Amino acid sequence: MSDWLFDLGNSRFKAAPWQADGGIGTILAWPHGAEALVAGDDSQGPLPRGRRAWVASVAAPALTEQLLARLRERFDEVHVAHTRAECAGVRVAYARPERLGVDRFLALLGARALGGDALVAGVGTALTVDLLDAGGVHHGGRIAASPTLMRQALHARAAQLPAAGGRYAEFADDTDDALASGCMGAAVALIERSLREAAQRLGREPVLLLHGGGAPELLPWLPQARLRPALVLEGLALWAQVAGAD
Repeated sequence: MSDWLFDLGNSRFKAAPWQADGGIGTILAWPHGAEALVAGDDSQGPLPRGRRAWVASVAAPALTEQLLARLRERFDEVHVAHTRAECAGVRVAYARPERLGVDRFLALLGARALGGDALVAGVGTALTVDLLDAGGVHHGGRIAASPTLMRQALHARAAQLPAAGGRYAEFADDTDDALASGCMGAAVALIERSLREAAQRLGREPVLLLHGGGAPELLPWLPQARLRPALVLEGLALWAQVAGAD
């Protein structure tokens, strides 16, 4: 009977076994989220079973509760991660730590374990950017719409603008390409500005860590970045170590 880590986002659902050495095993991903799973549809793959489930969720409360109910049927214990003011060597900048999304918090824990200064950029439904120094001090961050959400918002207001498609170009000569270039370019520009500001604040340039489902799409335009697709799950494993020891 094993322990499992679960990361429920607004658009993707991931899980991985938590190994005895503290690492994570092979990641399972349900790219269309958890709605089908909570309805009992295992066509994308069944939910695992085990001893303890450790869960991080930024999804709507109703969906989170539905998922927790299913997990309680399959695990002896279910534990839900929450943001803490201090944890695993990280000190959160927020005066009200509970207002920092648990996905951002766990990504900071994962970044702290890697060592050094880090600018942590998560690309999912939202684009989040957080600065963590080598001492574990969180300097705050930003939240913006991700390129995917920008496209969807434009399409919702102007249906003639497609919600997907196009290729990046610095000066596009086609509407689809212009949309892709503008939305991806806005995300890249925000991250690049955050890197410059972070270097000014710290007096040295941090490592750029990219995670989230939309991170690979931005990677070609941020060649200095390190892709860490499982950063939230890595942080959740650290949170579980601390919570399990309490």
